[in-house]
Parts: sequence; structure tokens; C-alpha cells
Amino acid sequence: MAVTNKDNTSNDIEFATFYVGGALCGIDILNIQEINKNFEITNVPQASDYVEGILNLRGRIVTIIDLGRKLGLEPVNKDKDNRNIIVNSDDEHIGLLVDSISDVVLAQKSAIEPAPSNIGGAKGKFFQGVLKTEAQLIGILDIDEVLRD
Repeated sequence: MAVTNKDNTSNDIEFATFYVGGALCGIDILNIQEINKNFEITNVPQASDYVEGILNLRGRIVTIIDLGRKLGLEPVNKDKDNRNIIVNSDDEHIGLLVDSISDVVLAQKSAIEPAPSNIGGAKGKFFQGVLKTEAQLIGILDIDEVLRD
């Protein structure tokens, strides 16, 4: 991942960006525990359709969510570029399965615009805003909303 070089002030936020279902999304880097490519996933019978399964990550059980399905986009295509973005929610580790990882983007809080109710077919409630860069739009995920149910 490339990191944008700028002075980091209290108005700046770093976002880890990634692709899921053709959409470029971002999560505040402070919400991320780690990013890995461990795919020894065990299926969980009768789990929600977006739950890919669970995996053992250094002795901790991590629930893996297909982020594409959760957001109402295309399911994640299983290939060598997939990654699990491990986040901590209510003292539980959750893995967000994504198509691929992109860059770390530094942005000012004031540059984040409110999310429209529908972002590329995704459920708008999962996004806290949109960040416009010179080349693209990044949907900023509200990780608490994504993991709520």
C-alpha cells in the first residue's frame, strides 16, 4: 500500500481503501486491527448469507463477512487478490472479506461529504460519507453500522 505523504494534523484521517463489488471503499485506519490473506475458513451452518465462515487467527476465532453481500453489492470473487480486513467490534474480531486492497489515503475531515442514500447499488446506511479524490470517489464505511446486525 502506498501512503500519501502529508503532515498529519488532528483534522486529517487516514483511510485504508479497498475494492468490493466494483466499488472503492475506505475505512478509518484506526479501526483496523490487521489485513491478512488467511483463507482457511470454516463454514458456519445456518449463518446469515453474508457470513463466509470463521477462522482461527492466532488462537482467536474470527467471523468472516463477505462485505460485498453485506453491502448489497456483488459477492466477493474468490481469487488471489482477496484480503481479510480484521476489525475489532465489541471485543470481538470480525474479518471483512474484500476483493482487493488499494492505497492508504490521507484526507481532511472537512473533505468528506455526506453519503447519498444509494451509492452504486450499495445500501447507503452503511456509509458515513464520500471522499472525492482527483481520480475517484471513495465510499467511507461506517464500520459500526456494517457490523450492527
